[in-house]
Amino acid sequence: MGGGAGRHAARGGLAARVAHRDAGRRPVGGAGAEQGGGRGPDRDRPLHHRRPARRLGHLLLEQGPAPAGVVLMRHTAPQPAGAPQPLAPARASLAELLLLASVFVIAACGLVYELAAGALASYLLGDSVLQFSTVIGVYLFAMGLGSWLSRFVERQLVGVFLQVELLVGVVGGLMPASLFAAHSLLPPGEGAAFRALLYALVLLVGSLVGLEIPLVMRILKRHFSTRYGLKDLVSQVLTFDYLGALLVALAFPLLLVPQLGLVRTGIAFGLLNVGVAVWALWIFRAELRSLRSLSLACALAAAGLLAALLAAEHLTTWAEERFYGEHIVFQQSSPYQRIVVTDGGGGTRLFLNGNLQFHSRDEYRYHEALVHPAMAAHGAPKRVLVLGGGDGMAVREILKYPSVEQVTLVELDPLMTGLFTANPKLAALNGHSLSSPKLRIVNADAFGWLEQHPEVFDVIVIDFPDPSNFALGKLYTASFYELVDQHLSAGGYAVVQTTSPLIARRSFWTVVTTLEAVGLSTTPYHAHVPSFGEWGFVLASRRPLRLPTQFPPGLRFVSAGSLPALLDFPPDMARVPTEVNRLSNQVLVQTFEEEWGRVH
Repeated sequence: MGGGAGRHAARGGLAARVAHRDAGRRPVGGAGAEQGGGRGPDRDRPLHHRRPARRLGHLLLEQGPAPAGVVLMRHTAPQPAGAPQPLAPARASLAELLLLASVFVIAACGLVYELAAGALASYLLGDSVLQFSTVIGVYLFAMGLGSWLSRFVERQLVGVFLQVELLVGVVGGLMPASLFAAHSLLPPGEGAAFRALLYALVLLVGSLVGLEIPLVMRILKRHFSTRYGLKDLVSQVLTFDYLGALLVALAFPLLLVPQLGLVRTGIAFGLLNVGVAVWALWIFRAELRSLRSLSLACALAAAGLLAALLAAEHLTTWAEERFYGEHIVFQQSSPYQRIVVTDGGGGTRLFLNGNLQFHSRDEYRYHEALVHPAMAAHGAPKRVLVLGGGDGMAVREILKYPSVEQVTLVELDPLMTGLFTANPKLAALNGHSLSSPKLRIVNADAFGWLEQHPEVFDVIVIDFPDPSNFALGKLYTASFYELVDQHLSAGGYAVVQTTSPLIARRSFWTVVTTLEAVGLSTTPYHAHVPSFGEWGFVLASRRPLRLPTQFPPGLRFVSAGSLPALLDFPPDMARVPTEVNRLSNQVLVQTFEEEWGRVH
């Protein structure tokens, strides 16, 4: 009884307070009208002409005090379809955390797709600086386009975000595999068609990635408006965005590509994008209109990417076998290069980043021409340095000289030296030279190693890949050759492989000019290697070359009688004026690309 009376009194007090609040606006009841000294707007109207009360509380007050048991309630308008639904506190915290985590994942995935496209373009088309520059430029433009397009998304933000995530996951995740397959299927000479496909995919993926962050920011603002001001929202989102980019920038070359390869890396990060869509679907399921269809789309995208992940190795092998035209016995990406070994009916071939390094049927011509003129010119070399040449073929030729006491091999990529040491067939090709007790293997950058070590050598053999990019081009500069000169003994010789003097004539003579610019005397020569065509080399020393007359027994190509012919250059390979290749200009890289680009 006491409790009921108290509740009734409270209701009466509430009604009285509401009536008092509205008394100045509208008199309620006859007595109030008479005492108020005025007329309410509906007092003299017929009952059926009077305006309805705007609030339930007003209606109840006009009818008198609220009866016991009646609770006054404010009218709530129905929520429009697609409006954000309030989340329970625990679920709201989880939603906020997952959305911020999704920013981290989105940034990581977006950068992976960008790096994968640039790496594939460099691998398949060459000229890494040009390919990375154009891919990054198109990708950034596309992200800006996607951000601009996000302004036209006005409804169903979560639903649109889910669809974008699924599209990014599928298209971005399968982009490396698609480009590999397209490059293998397109006929030779269709570089323009491949580039069109490459940039179309980069434009599409970049636009979708550009849509993601603005949508996430708007979803966070919409659902957590009381928690985030604009500056806090932007700060939080961009912090997670840049952290994701940093992680991938470090992991991509050091972990992802060496362990997974480009194709599987793309697919794995596509699955992460689909994962973002799945957790957004779960968190915001109450406000999604097409929950069933979106769930089905998530399942199909995940299943498709998982199937592609399982088939990735077969796809990569199939694509590269079509590209190389031979059975692949080894393929792997290191942090530095893509290594592929093929075995056809004619022998074994080694490719680095798609460029042929040797063919077992005629590699002896190349390596004998590279090594023996310098070794024989010295006469009795004891300490020999090999820069590059991780396949061990040059070391095999060097060890044919009994005077040799120690060979130091400086090879950047440990995968190369490990492969040609452990693989029985490849180790047989180099005569197991990499297992020789006279050999010391150093896996390091040649430029840095020469700067840090004061040792001198009787012969230095420089067997780097061609200067197709700036990273390799620095190993053909005057600065590098100055270091080489500092490591030569008084009567020492250096020899450099210097591309084709027939196809890349200016490139060849640029190397000669650069060696002479640091004070070395040069002797250029060339040899015909069927797999390569005419190939060039340059001997360099502090004194003019004395033609050697004694060579080790058992050589198949180089001899005292054949050497004069190697020194003779016909008119189509004769010397032309060239610049010095310096670190500050790297003219050789551009010249090399121009000359070799005409034949590809």
